[in-house]
Amino acid sequence: MSSAPPLVSLDHITRRFGALVANDDVSLALRPGEIHALLGENGAGKSTLVKILYGLIQPDSGTINLDGVARRIASPQEARDAGIGMVFQHFSLFDNLTVAENIALVLPAKAGLKRLEARILAIAERYGLALDPSRPIWSLSAGERQRVEIVRALIQEPRVLVLDEPTSVLTPQEAETLFATLNRLKAEGKALVYISHKLEEVRGLCDCATILRAGRVVATCDPKAYSAHALAELMMGRDIGAVRPPGGGAGGAVRLRLNRLNLASPDLHGISLKDISLEVHDGEVVGVAGIAGNGQSELFAALSGESSTAPDAIAIDGHNVGDSDINQRRGLDAAFVPEERNGHAAVGAMSLADNLLLSRHALPGLLRHGLIDSAALRARTVEVIASFDVRTSGPDAPARTLSGGNLQKFAVGRELARAPKLLIINQPTWGVDALAAAAIRQAIVDLAAKGAAVLVISQDLDELYEVSDRLCALAHGQLSALHAAAALDRSAIGLLMGGSGHATREVSHVG
Repeated sequence: MSSAPPLVSLDHITRRFGALVANDDVSLALRPGEIHALLGENGAGKSTLVKILYGLIQPDSGTINLDGVARRIASPQEARDAGIGMVFQHFSLFDNLTVAENIALVLPAKAGLKRLEARILAIAERYGLALDPSRPIWSLSAGERQRVEIVRALIQEPRVLVLDEPTSVLTPQEAETLFATLNRLKAEGKALVYISHKLEEVRGLCDCATILRAGRVVATCDPKAYSAHALAELMMGRDIGAVRPPGGGAGGAVRLRLNRLNLASPDLHGISLKDISLEVHDGEVVGVAGIAGNGQSELFAALSGESSTAPDAIAIDGHNVGDSDINQRRGLDAAFVPEERNGHAAVGAMSLADNLLLSRHALPGLLRHGLIDSAALRARTVEVIASFDVRTSGPDAPARTLSGGNLQKFAVGRELARAPKLLIINQPTWGVDALAAAAIRQAIVDLAAKGAAVLVISQDLDELYEVSDRLCALAHGQLSALHAAAALDRSAIGLLMGGSGHATREVSHVG
């Protein structure tokens, strides 16, 4: 860790939202030539702290010092003027504008596009961020879009740069390119704040780490001196058990079969599915890797029945269901957990009990003579809450009152509690803390161990390697061949995620 005077320090920052103390007397020093990790579980206060630094919200108390001088940062523009840039986790780009036009929107000076394009090219070359300023955003990959966000920040010549989950949508190869860029910025004396849940990544890249728990700093350390498991324990304040590995596939019967599935995307810039064939067997977890925007949402919609396909394109337990609705598929003992928990997996204004009824009303057990069995509904909801440690006031609590992690545990638990023979789950632990993620992943592995077939769609390679028996990748709406997870290294899956080596032939089942 550097001993140089900080470029920016946040001293004794406190911020409350009603009764919630999001940041409680937090101090943080950002030094030149240092990549500083900011770690913590969901709700630990990371986002609030960097929003204060970037001028999006104001602290209730405490100071921000730039070069040792106290400074009030009242807006993002004032932050940029002070040399503080930010690259957010979720892109804020206009698809139908070009790279240069998107960058021009944040610049106060009205320079001509040709001059701006030249500046973009110069910065892109300097930091190894290949970009064509004239290309429209909709035509770019997720990795290229992130480069736009980074160049947009760098073109304003920041001394401090905050990056929030920057590798969440990147292939391993793209992540390595990003790390090289960040190390160039570090060598130039810039201070970088790096927020990530990928702890091995943090250990390899960062010089210092500040760990928040419940809004307070619990440790400041050299992350290289700790294992990823030890860092997770500091974040959570308790031991996080390792997920027991999958069993390698049971070699059971084919539960889900996709046969040359094609589906045109209804969105102007969406991804159409092209000639997808796949088999998932009882007793195994098949993982589908991919960068965001390569057809994952379209694939889930086709599998769940939200989008209709040719009848024989999808078969569950030998029954053709391509044109069947979701309740008909549930009747074949299939369960589905979508990526978006708010509004898709759950209705925020409805109680947890009513949300459970939404996915089970067509199944036996909760209706008697066409009427809701309220006692049975409450009992099933209480069971889910208890089994999956959903932190809530009870079955009558509206879904919107739950944190993101707890709502995700409920959405997953609601489906797993009925022990389906087929589970299809999209981004199972997106945005949840390490403890909740471990619990969800273990439940997935345990379900397969009991003989169910599981298909997991995820952008998180760590997650996929943790739970999968076999792996494939979805790129540009096409699915690669399946491979035994243990035989496929990260470089190889990264190439498949980028669209290289896709095949129409499925690798023989490994069991």
